[in-house]
Amino acid sequence: MLVRSLTFATLLAVASPLLADDAPLAVDLGKSRPLIVIAPSTADPTLRTLNEALKDPATKSKFEERNLVLYSVAGMVGKRDDKNLEQQTTMALIRELSLGARKGTQVVLVGKDGEKHIIEHDGTVEPEQIFAAVDQLPASEKAIVAPTVAAPAAEPAPEGKPGKHAKPAKPAKPAAPPKPLED
Repeated sequence: MLVRSLTFATLLAVASPLLADDAPLAVDLGKSRPLIVIAPSTADPTLRTLNEALKDPATKSKFEERNLVLYSVAGMVGKRDDKNLEQQTTMALIRELSLGARKGTQVVLVGKDGEKHIIEHDGTVEPEQIFAAVDQLPASEKAIVAPTVAAPAAEPAPEGKPGKHAKPAKPAKPAAPPKPLED
């Protein structure tokens, strides 16, 4: 029994990074434009300025009008629109950007097409800089529309005699319980 438990624990430890979401930005692909701010801490002036600006309804509406979604990573804590991300998802986000080792705060705008645009700044980033960067994106990127999922077609009713109702199916027999393992 101990051997099985240790084997299971080892398998889980090895497989859990493989089961993590490898592309957190794939959720937004074609739908919105992720704006990622990677800061050394939550007290970073760039992150604080952006969060304060988003409390203003006019700025918030311009942000939503351009289909922007804010991802922030402060230290090793990731958030998407002020909702915490799992640690593995945060690390996958950082790996997906593949920015390399850089000093200071990094601001990256990802288009609907998945193209990454680094927003250069000196100290803080004003919302107007972000809006200008979005407005300068190529027209082909702005034309991208999120793919829609078609609803499955309804199955036609079985043909039978009019006025007769079909009998409900019999429930299946329960499966036999598994045989106990022997050590």
